[in-house]
Amino acid sequence: MKRVIATPEAPAAIGPYSQAIQAGNLLFVSGQLGLDPATGTWVEGGVKEQTAQAFKNVRAILSAAGYTLRNIVKTTVFLSDMADFAAVNEVYAAQFDSDFPARSAVAVRTLPKNGLVEIEVIAISQCKN
Repeated sequence: MKRVIATPEAPAAIGPYSQAIQAGNLLFVSGQLGLDPATGTWVEGGVKEQTAQAFKNVRAILSAAGYTLRNIVKTTVFLSDMADFAAVNEVYAAQFDSDFPARSAVAVRTLPKNGLVEIEVIAISQCKN
């Protein structure tokens, strides 16, 4: 059985997809950009600020489903420019206390709305970190 997760605390989907889907004890969170959910516009600043906002959006969706960052087992980070990897990594590392999730990071030609970074996650409700 799957359950659609949606919260106004994260940006609304900008296409035909859900913010997240819970299937059993797994939660699949769609890629989150550095958009302010209240305005639908980019947060001010550059890639670090967009990364921090993307994580705020991820946390809001996780919370709506009863999960936290500690439940994340896998992340995928999409970058519009691999030259931003170190800056994104700095913000990324600060999000986790310990036991980092598995991760992929890839550069893509463009991101939705010409974003600089997008982060998607998979979380499990019975993860004990």
